[in-house]
Amino acid sequence: MNKEYAYMLMNDYAGEVSEDTAIHMYFYQSIILEKTEPEISKILEKIAIEEMRHLELLGKMIYKLGELPIYRTIECYNNIPIFFNASYVNYTPDLKSILIADINAERSAIINYSRQRDYINNKEIKDLLTFLISEEERHLNTFNKLYQDRFL
Repeated sequence: MNKEYAYMLMNDYAGEVSEDTAIHMYFYQSIILEKTEPEISKILEKIAIEEMRHLELLGKMIYKLGELPIYRTIECYNNIPIFFNASYVNYTPDLKSILIADINAERSAIINYSRQRDYINNKEIKDLLTFLISEEERHLNTFNKLYQDRFL
């Protein structure tokens, strides 16, 4: 039980840069690219499903740490709950902007997870964060390759 760690993970769970945001963004992108870019659409759908698994792992860890895995974060200065908001999703419609947004989202997730892993003193959480970092690095490589193949 550790509420501080649970609150940190809640940002990854349902904050602006979070698994929940990634799921919504990649599914949105998958839908709008289905007709014009069917191959990329399928890749985005697959990554969105992988992000769902990440959401599940984080939710279980948050619950294990003593908090309910509600789709919210806690504002750190006065403990005000901030609920997930669909405005976190980047709704850009063109492929180049989509891939740039996805690259930036994955980079931000890697940075957040790395900082948390360095701060947290719990092997089980560190192992989870290490796993998530490796998954997000794989996603980042996929998006970088798609961008390079199309625009460089």
